[in-house]
Amino acid sequence: MRHRKSGVKLNMTSSHRDAMFRNMATSLFKYGRIKTTDVRARELRRWADHLITLAKRGDLHALRQVLSVLREKDVVHKLFKEAGQRYADSNSGYTRLTKLGPRKGDAADLSLVELTGQPMAVDETKPAKEKKTKKAGGKKEVKDKMVKKAPKEKIETPSGDAE
Repeated sequence: MRHRKSGVKLNMTSSHRDAMFRNMATSLFKYGRIKTTDVRARELRRWADHLITLAKRGDLHALRQVLSVLREKDVVHKLFKEAGQRYADSNSGYTRLTKLGPRKGDAADLSLVELTGQPMAVDETKPAKEKKTKKAGGKKEVKDKMVKKAPKEKIETPSGDAE
């Protein structure tokens, strides 16, 4: 009997399955949405909701628990910075599954896994990059702007040799 055994097997070893879901959870928090098969998406939702719940707690122990699952520190810090504000009013339902239909090739059911809630505003303290404009005239203007170097002056040394 399979009582009290949570999770899916997906016809792979436990180490392969854990590594796959760690990578998928990292990609989900990095990009906000990922496309995967329906069964994997449902299991990924369990992983992601648990990690967001830990991030909402925000203490050191929760940070270390999340770091043991997600191996990219910048993704973990982004999650901890956003989770408290983005999911403050909800206790669950941090992800949304949208069915996309069968995959071409093997007809596996595909789903889109997205993070819910309002995305955080982009950091506005960084100035926007200015676009470089190409000047008309090309090489002629560059040649005109080149500075001609003065010839080196000869310096007399006490021995009488010129350098």
